[in-house]
Amino acid sequence: MKPLLLLPALLLLSNCSPTPPRPAASTAGAAVRSQSNQLHEIINVSAYDPKARARSGSAYSENDVTALRANGARGLIARAGKGGKLDEKCGSFIKAADRAGLLAGVYYRVQKHLSPIKQADQFVNRAVSLTRSRPANATPLLLCGDYDGDLELSAILAFQDRVEQRTGVVPVAYLENSQDLKLKTRAADRTTKARMARAPYWLALYSHESGKTTMFPPPGKPGNLVKQYALWSDWTMWQYGGVGWENGASQAKVFNHGSYRFPKYFGNMDRPLERNVFRGSYQELMGFWSRHGMPRR
Repeated sequence: MKPLLLLPALLLLSNCSPTPPRPAASTAGAAVRSQSNQLHEIINVSAYDPKARARSGSAYSENDVTALRANGARGLIARAGKGGKLDEKCGSFIKAADRAGLLAGVYYRVQKHLSPIKQADQFVNRAVSLTRSRPANATPLLLCGDYDGDLELSAILAFQDRVEQRTGVVPVAYLENSQDLKLKTRAADRTTKARMARAPYWLALYSHESGKTTMFPPPGKPGNLVKQYALWSDWTMWQYGGVGWENGASQAKVFNHGSYRFPKYFGNMDRPLERNVFRGSYQELMGFWSRHGMPRR
């Protein structure tokens, strides 16, 4: 995913049965889950992970993500590439997710300087390679597009359509809290809006105070950000936790306001994480992963 302003270019199943045992209870998002059992935790990672250690607790690496599972994570989405460059840790993270019994997915950060078709082909080639190396009973590999805020809608659709053409899967759409994109989606014609809305919306909102621009107030909460884009009826995944770099250390940026009270750290993990929730039941999560994921071929 697009980095926070103070962080260098960063973001952002496999062996388990269709209904794996519920992971150990976690304090991550506990207040939200006490309000509703319809949110499930997903961690996203890139070559910049794991971030710097910030306290005592459980650790993880690209080769071992069992601590994420133990703290309540349901899935892990790894960056496959960005703007024509592949992410060197992606394969290791996917294998580790499979071993830990986490749902696995990949995302690609689409940038303006390179053809969206070329980026889509690189993404699909990587996803195909990863899928072939996974266990025979692995659940589908979720496919996601992470779209820079300065892209034209035609570029987003070109990437989305190419991925679907080659895989049969409409990739999930991660959009930054971008004034430029909001203006473009609000002004789009009905056909463009319908094509874009086929991709589930993965939103980014780390604070109720963030996102103010010259033309838009801070969204304040996920539903308001959905309205500002005027494209989707609701969100599917929400990246509520990001990581910034301040005073020589990684700092957690976590939404904690109103009815959405997320703790600074994920369970007993020893460092900040990029954290998300899926809106829906566990059965809906599995259905979503299947519809927008690429099965083993």
